[in-house]
Amino acid sequence: MRPIPGDDPHALAIVRLGVDVPYEQAWSLQRWVHGKRAAGELPDTVLILEHAPVYTAGKRTAPHERPSDGTPVVDVDRGGRLTWHGPGQLVAYPIVAVTDVVAYACRLEDTMIQVCADFGVTARRVPGRAGVWAAGDPALGLPDRQLGAVGLRLSRGVTMHGFALNCANDPSWFNRITPCGLPDVGVSSLSAETGRRIVVEEVMPIAEKRLAEALGRQPFDLHEEDLLRR
Repeated sequence: MRPIPGDDPHALAIVRLGVDVPYEQAWSLQRWVHGKRAAGELPDTVLILEHAPVYTAGKRTAPHERPSDGTPVVDVDRGGRLTWHGPGQLVAYPIVAVTDVVAYACRLEDTMIQVCADFGVTARRVPGRAGVWAAGDPALGLPDRQLGAVGLRLSRGVTMHGFALNCANDPSWFNRITPCGLPDVGVSSLSAETGRRIVVEEVMPIAEKRLAEALGRQPFDLHEEDLLRR
C-alpha cells in the first residue's frame, strides 16, 4: 500500500472533489472513507466540494417539511432535518475519529463562525438551533438568517456528513422547503451579507485552515485518485 505523507494521528487529509458533485456519489465515497478510517487504514480526512442541486432529508424530517410539488428528496442517515445543497455552497464532510460528538459539532460551528468573521460577517449560535446565524432585528421585522448548517452521523467512533456554508448560492432553492424545520427564519449567504460576490473557491482555503485549527490537526492535500489507491 502506498504511504500517505502525514499519515499519523495529528494529520487531516484535505480532499477536494470539485464542483457539481452528485450527492449519491459523495455519500458513497464518504461511506468508503469511513470504513477505511474506522479500520485505521486512513488518517482523519475531509472531503470538500460543491454539490449538484439536491434536497436531503435527515432522520428528524417531518412529512410536512418536504416539498409539496413532488421535488425529489434524498433520504440520508445523518441527524437533522431537510436542507438543500448545490452550487455556491461550500460543503465539508470531515470523516474523523471523535469521542464527544456534541463538542465536535460545536467545533464545526466554531469553524463556520470564524470563516464568516474572516470575510467580515458576524455569525453566532442560537440556543436550540443547530448551525450558525446572522442576527435578525425584530424592530425591522428582519428574522435571524441561517448562514451554515450542521448534520452528523457517528458510527464506530468516526463521523460522517458535516457542515454546509452558504457562500454565493441562489436563495430561491430554499423557498420550496422549511429549511431545518424552522418556519420563522431566513436563509442568507456570505455574498448577501457583505454585498459582494464571495464564491466557494475563495472561501475553501480559509475553511480548510479554520477546520484544521478547530480539530487540532495538521492539514495536507490529498488527491482523490491517491485516496482511492488505499
